[in-house]
Amino acid sequence: MIGLKARQRADNGETIPKRVHLVGAGGVHMSAIGQILLQRGHEVTGSDLSPSNYTRRLEQLGATILDGHHAENVGSAQLVVTTAAAKPDNPELVAAREAGIPVMVRAEMVQRLIADRELLAVAGSHGKTTTTNMLALMVERGELDPLVLLGGDSPDLGGNVRAGEGRHAVVEADEYAEAFLQYAPRIALVTNLEADHLDYYGTEERYRAAFAQFASQVVTEGLLIVCADSPGSAALGAVQAAAGAHVETYSVDAEDATWRARGLRANDRGGLDCTVELDGLELGKLSLGVPGRHNVANALGALAVAMRAGVDFHRAAAAASDFRGTRRHFEVIGEVRRDGKPITIVDDYAHHPTEVRATVAAARQRYGGRRLVGCFQPHTYSRTTYLLEEWRTCFESLDVLYMLRTYAARETSEAGMGAEALAAEISSPAPISVESIAEAVSRIAGELQPGDVLLTLGAGDVTEVAPGVLRELGGRS
Repeated sequence: MIGLKARQRADNGETIPKRVHLVGAGGVHMSAIGQILLQRGHEVTGSDLSPSNYTRRLEQLGATILDGHHAENVGSAQLVVTTAAAKPDNPELVAAREAGIPVMVRAEMVQRLIADRELLAVAGSHGKTTTTNMLALMVERGELDPLVLLGGDSPDLGGNVRAGEGRHAVVEADEYAEAFLQYAPRIALVTNLEADHLDYYGTEERYRAAFAQFASQVVTEGLLIVCADSPGSAALGAVQAAAGAHVETYSVDAEDATWRARGLRANDRGGLDCTVELDGLELGKLSLGVPGRHNVANALGALAVAMRAGVDFHRAAAAASDFRGTRRHFEVIGEVRRDGKPITIVDDYAHHPTEVRATVAAARQRYGGRRLVGCFQPHTYSRTTYLLEEWRTCFESLDVLYMLRTYAARETSEAGMGAEALAAEISSPAPISVESIAEAVSRIAGELQPGDVLLTLGAGDVTEVAPGVLRELGGRS
């Protein structure tokens, strides 16, 4: 529980009302808000379309969570906070407006909660959750006692939120619906920048413009740190530097970055080791237990932010070494043995071609020549359409690919291309279509061979496939 001192703090000069209602309380970011409010002594109600681990966690902390969205759910709330996914005609939002109850979106509330902190914000098209998680662990181990809001569950932090009382807040700055434009960071990190969420932004130009606006909101005397290995984030950093901003770069490839990871080499934990340099001077060694070059980049970016916030290199590096990952980010669900060989089952949130490539490459690095079997679920029809060229080739390093029907999320099929049409565009490997979670579990479990690695990939309910296959094979997570 957070202490009395923090509960008594004012937020932007305004006191948050006692009774707060959350529309979409089961979302990872919304549930983090709910947990902090409860720990600060507020009365929290909320609603969502179905129960989840996040709604159950809120209930255990004392919140009242209701099934479905109904006008009466608002009750006696004095403030309504809503997920960006809720439509304007959501009955609870309509009821709140008619009753004169203030309504704010999720990111506005986050800014209210962290108004008295120095914000360390992690943005980017990919890698936000893992990098934020790594940064949070480094800042915690650096004894800075941060407040943390994550877009995923961290085994190291015990969930998706940490209600620290120090002067720093570590926040995953999500770009969907321009949420990150609510923030004015002391230090902002941009992991990479390439087209995504065009269902909201419409064009890549608008998407990039939102990142430019976010970068420009770093406070005076603050710092922007960008990954030089991403053309998009490198260009963003160059523009901001030309405008007079304080900008640093990090890289596992570029020769002239401020922060560099050199001499990458595999270790016996399945991850990679490297040497870290700052302005060409060696700081020390970094050793990771999580696989993939992308995670070296994530750790390097997190380390740069942590050190600029005041954490000693050796403490930050030790935290990175101990880092156990984030749920649904190369999460090893379990392993069974057949004929003396393992069948390993891994679940990953990858739902963009760049993320798929990185995850498959990490599996190749960790598991060597073992056969890689993928089960991918497209996430939204629009994303499938505007990234089609990249989808055609991002699965090439897999040996076998199963493809589930599209997870529609907030869309209808008219928004773009479905899974069947996508499958017809992919030739290496040619996808095997499966129509349901049950069919995927049954077919994959029956066809996996000793030595195989199964990767389930996607942001939807494909996450149910991995534990299902494990049960079919008689294994335990």
